[in-house]
Amino acid sequence: MARKLKTYQTSLGFYDLAIAAPSMKAALEAWGAGSNLFHQGFAKETDDPGVVAATMAKPGVVLKRPAGSDGRFAEHADLPDLDEGAKSKKSRPSEPKRQRAPKIGVEDSRKAAAAYEREQKRRAAQRRKEEVEREKERIRREKLVAKAQSELDDAQREHEERSGKLEADRQAIEKRIEAEDSRWDSERERLKASLRRARG
Repeated sequence: MARKLKTYQTSLGFYDLAIAAPSMKAALEAWGAGSNLFHQGFAKETDDPGVVAATMAKPGVVLKRPAGSDGRFAEHADLPDLDEGAKSKKSRPSEPKRQRAPKIGVEDSRKAAAAYEREQKRRAAQRRKEEVEREKERIRREKLVAKAQSELDDAQREHEERSGKLEADRQAIEKRIEAEDSRWDSERERLKASLRRARG
């Protein structure tokens, strides 16, 4: 059986956030909070009728409004107007009258809880889909890396083979040069001796 939903509210960055969820833990997970904002005093359960109505209309969906404003919560919200914030400091309007929380019937509560469960399933399916995509991308990258590494290894081996052959050729040429130098030294000495004898 689906658990009864409550409305939770916090401020993160430039936005006030609200959500209808079965527990504080579920709200923290939906907000992506890394710590317990409720224990730190940065989040609370709310019975504000406008906030409750908005969140119960979209249970499990994180709704936003510009931080510090009293606008309505929606899935997408504009950034706060900083100029308007400066003006409001000079002339603050009177506090709005506190309204009583709307009464939510048993049937509405059941519908909201069922909608929350559907939203959770949709999110879980989306996370699984994203995980599959990430895994495909990881495998594709690994294949590209393996192919590039294989090409590098092949090129390295080919270079080493060519370098080895060239080194062998160089050593053979050096031996031929040494042999030629030795032959020339002998030939030159013989010819010089012959020249000396001819000069007498």
